[in-house]
Amino acid sequence: MDNQIEFHSYTSRASLTAELARAVAALLSEGIEKNGRASLAVSGGSTPVQLFETLSLIDLPWKNIDICLVDERWLEPDEEDSNEHLVRTHLLQNKAKDACFTGMWNGAETATEGEAECSKRLQQIHRPFDVLLLGMGGDGHTASLFPGAVKLAQATDMNSGKICMGIAPLTAPHERMTLTLPTILDAKQIFLHITGQKKKDVLEQALAEGPMEEMPIRFFLQKRTQKQTMNFTIYWAQ
Repeated sequence: MDNQIEFHSYTSRASLTAELARAVAALLSEGIEKNGRASLAVSGGSTPVQLFETLSLIDLPWKNIDICLVDERWLEPDEEDSNEHLVRTHLLQNKAKDACFTGMWNGAETATEGEAECSKRLQQIHRPFDVLLLGMGGDGHTASLFPGAVKLAQATDMNSGKICMGIAPLTAPHERMTLTLPTILDAKQIFLHITGQKKKDVLEQALAEGPMEEMPIRFFLQKRTQKQTMNFTIYWAQ
């Protein structure tokens, strides 16, 4: 593992979940203490479900915490594949039910047509995000920054001036809305949360030299000169 990247390895997913939940909660508490509010941006998929459920049980002043998505499939929130549906089901419950959630989907016909409204909503959230949780796919994508996506170059342009962008993966269903690379990099703390040997193998491949567009997780693993003080930490368990 690249010795410049903080890497935490756990023997069980349960221990990873417990430690990562504690780390996230501590940073959110610190943000509230300093600024009165804190913000958490989360990704979808099956990997963070246990983490969401664990976080929901932690005693925090959730009414002072803004939660939003890193990316979203352009689906209505009641659809099973919607990340908003996932977050509402597993995170916005128990003690965390009082958190202020901002979704990305806004009823526009396409994600691209919904960019302006989504951006307007996101501008109301306390930023930079105190904590941002990323996942990673087997193809090296993260957020909805997919290899080969037509608008990948625009979504990873550090000078785009855009908070979010509609994007259509070539290798996955549904048009998406994603936070742009500069928006993600601006977060105070980024955690990459992955599990299983296959994901670790993909990570090792991404750490090797190669085009960032080929495995977009490389924008975070290799292009950290964009933010020299960027806090990027990987949590992995078998």
